[in-house]
Parts: sequence; C-alpha cells; structure tokens
Amino acid sequence: MKILVFTEGTATKHPSQEHFFDVASFVPTEGTVEKLTMWRAQGAEISYLTSQRWNDNPQAVEATLRRFNFPAGELYYRREGEDYVDVVRRVCPEVLIEDDCRSIGWEEVITPKLKAEWGIKGIIVQEFGGLAQLPDGHQELLRMAS
Repeated sequence: MKILVFTEGTATKHPSQEHFFDVASFVPTEGTVEKLTMWRAQGAEISYLTSQRWNDNPQAVEATLRRFNFPAGELYYRREGEDYVDVVRRVCPEVLIEDDCRSIGWEEVITPKLKAEWGIKGIIVQEFGGLAQLPDGHQELLRMAS
C-alpha cells in the first residue's frame, strides 16, 4: 500500500508561534514517526508531500524528516504550475493523510476533490494533532478512509 502523508501540520509542526513559518525548525507531531515506522515495517510504502514549492525550501523539510528518523520515503512538492491535487494525482497513493488546515482554511484540504475525481482514499486528522490516534495496522486505513 502506498501512503502519502502531508508534512507541515500533519507529520510535523512548528515548535512555537515564533517559528510558525520556519519549516527548518519543525518537529514531529505526536506519535507520527512511530506510526509511520510501524506501517513501513508492515510493508507500506511511505512518501511525503510538503507545502514548500520547487523554488522554496523542500531541502529543509527533507532535513527535518532525516533529523527525527522518519521512515525513508520520497518527498514530493509542487512543481511550477502545479497545485496539491496535481501532485497527489502524480504520486497516485492509495491513501492520503492530511490535516484539517484550520490555521489556513478548510479550502486547502484536498481529500474531497481526490475521492470524487480519482478514487484516492483520504484521512483527515486534526492539524498539529499527529497520527497517534490512527490504527496500528496500515490496512485498517483503507476501511476508515473516506
């Protein structure tokens, strides 16, 4: 199973309000590294989607993932002219895990668009809440996804 996890707000968070936009300072959300590591050990392919664009700083996100021992996986970002939906279609995961984007607005959440148009299952978690509450078995994600 291929799982795509949004980084900022879902897998990682700012350590304080002063660092809200400083992705290089981000830390893992609760239980995320452990849950992703567990799913990878069960055979899931983990990849990541960052809010950083090709011309921003995706390398800072990669460094954070390495620093906190996130399971290895491709980090995807929006290329010139792409929206998040374009990237997810390009990656074509079975499950997308993203947060509810309360800090920037619900319209940024892409799961409803992908389900309707492409059949990609989505799980929306609370922003900055982590993945600890998700099932230990990665196959369970398919049953709970919308």
